[in-house]
Amino acid sequence: MIAVEVAYALPERQMIIPLKVEEGATVEQAILQSGILGKFPGLELTPETKVGIFSRPTRQDRVLCDGERVEIYRPLTADPKEVRKRRAAEGKKMKKGGG
Repeated sequence: MIAVEVAYALPERQMIIPLKVEEGATVEQAILQSGILGKFPGLELTPETKVGIFSRPTRQDRVLCDGERVEIYRPLTADPKEVRKRRAAEGKKMKKGGG
């Protein structure tokens, strides 16, 4: 058995669940075994769900090592490119107006 953690966070609530999994367990297996999906309404594990280990994106079928933390990522609520464009446009507007 190896020790791992499974983590998920919302802006107002976060949870890290420590657990022991069989050696050779995958990210997906650890998430399912942790029970974290039942603790956050609307959280589902699908092939499209983004996951990582210590802030590094990974695949759900990756085999875990002792001491690793599995992180489940929320979908983006805004396109980062669009946010940058909007900020740049606002900055230009402020410069023209004497900001």
